[in-house]
Amino acid sequence: VQLQASGGGLVQAGGSLRLPCAASGRTFNMYNMGWFRQAPGLKREFVAAINWNGGTNYYADSVKGRFTISRDNAKNTASLQMNSLKPEDTAVYYCAAQPRSLSAIRDDYNSWGQGTQVTVSS
Repeated sequence: VQLQASGGGLVQAGGSLRLPCAASGRTFNMYNMGWFRQAPGLKREFVAAINWNGGTNYYADSVKGRFTISRDNAKNTASLQMNSLKPEDTAVYYCAAQPRSLSAIRDDYNSWGQGTQVTVSS
């Protein structure tokens, strides 16, 4: 599956952004989806994941209660709704897919989008 993330931009602290991830191919509903982020000089870190049918999701502690991951298999899209943004959320955000199981481990994912920049000003 090929992925394309979008929706990034510049937002003030406390604001919101929604990041869609468009997937190509007819097997999107076989993939578990994840969002990761990478700030300058840091490793790519897990943000959120959702299983193939949207029935189970999982969040990093740093975003729990502020971010929501969702998917629409009919539209081949996954999304990350980000509310109450903080300057420390500034990073390039990547969507990723893998067919095995819900995972927060970067190396479990074998399909990656190109990333979208999110910048939160204080």
